[in-house]
Order: sequence, then structure tokens, then C-alpha cells
Amino acid sequence: MSDFLTSQGYDRGTSNKTLFIKKKNDDTILVQVYVDDIISGSNNEELCETFVKIMKSEFEMSMVGELNYFLGLQVKQLKDEIFLNQAKYCKDLLRKFGIEKCKSINTPFSTCCHLDQDIAGNPIDETKYRGRIRSLLYLTANKHDIMFTVYMCAHFQFAPKESHFNAAKRIMKYLQGTKEVSLWYPGNISLSLTGYSDSDFAGCKIDKKSIGGTCHLLGSSLISWQCKKAGLCCSFYC
Repeated sequence: MSDFLTSQGYDRGTSNKTLFIKKKNDDTILVQVYVDDIISGSNNEELCETFVKIMKSEFEMSMVGELNYFLGLQVKQLKDEIFLNQAKYCKDLLRKFGIEKCKSINTPFSTCCHLDQDIAGNPIDETKYRGRIRSLLYLTANKHDIMFTVYMCAHFQFAPKESHFNAAKRIMKYLQGTKEVSLWYPGNISLSLTGYSDSDFAGCKIDKKSIGGTCHLLGSSLISWQCKKAGLCCSFYC
């Protein structure tokens, strides 16, 4: 497929080898391949139709239609804007852990809570704790507001204590009230790039390393975010 798309004038992404890009005059088409699923998008509908024709002529494939749901990510496309969220995944996650009727909390992490090893704390089942963390980690692909707290809790997957479990549970209570919140990508936006950053000084109680975060917006659209501790970096891009 890669050789075929390249022969049709598509350029393969440098950092993402499953992304293919083709430009024609002022128009662009993007093709994202994931195993045997393909997503295409363009500012010119004709380019998408041409792409479908050449793919059907070369491969046995079928068209599902407009993108609405993909890998746990819900996509709502309107005339001049697109919304991305993981509301269904959040609901399934809360139901899985039996807290779908819990009261929501305004913040994912208490400002007076500083997690550490809590050596004297009450131990809990590692398997159950790791299951919660794995489920939450997938959400950070869309919900940047929980990324810092989820990765803080992920540090304690070995010999977790009750305090770590309560912190992870608080994140889920926060999801109860924010599961419908979406990333918003309006059309005809300014292409001005704006970045924000913040950090503390030796804020981690475990190793006294500094923790920082950044986010970048193209116009009013969030396109990348990052949570970084000295020696560890977790980045996401849309």
C-alpha cells in the first residue's frame, strides 16, 4: 500500500510513517492508515472521491462512510467545525469499575495532595490498580486535562497504596462531569501558533525533579500538549 500511494504522488510522513499527504494546487488530502483501517480527509471533496476510486481499483475494500467513531474516539463533524471526544469510552470505563453513578468532582487532583511512595500506607491489589491506570492512560490521547495526574498515579503501579488508589478514583469522578467535553477544531481559523508553558521547581516529592507542561494552539485549536518531568517526557499531537 505504501508503494502504491507513493506512486500516486503521496508523500509519506517523516515522524508518522502511517500518514500520507498529497497536495494539489492549494488543496491537501491526508490519509491515515491503522492496520486495515484507513481515514482520509481533505479540504476538497473531489480529492477524497479520487482517492476512493484509485484504492478500490487496486485493493479489495469497502467504504464505511463519514467518520463518526474510531479507536474509542468520537468525531462529530458539522459544516464549519469538528469536535473530538471520548464520551462513550468514559461511560464504559466508569461502568466497568462500578462508579457510573458517582458524584462528579471539579478537579482531577487535589491542590493539597502530593503523592509519594506512602510506605506506611495500606497496600492494595496491584492488578486492580494497574487495570484502572491502563484504562485512564488511553484517555490522555484526547483529554489533556488529566494527563499530569494520570502519569503521576502511573508511577506507583508497583506496591500501590490506598492513597494512590484514592487519587486514581478521584480522576474518574472528575471524568463523570467532563466526559462530554470535546476538543474543538473550527474552520477558517487563524494560523497563528501560540504556546503556553508552566513548571515548578523540584516539585516531585519522590526524586525532587522539576515537572513542567506545555501546550500549543493553532488559532483556537489545541494541536499538541506535553507533560514533562526531568528525564521523562509524554507528548501528544492532533
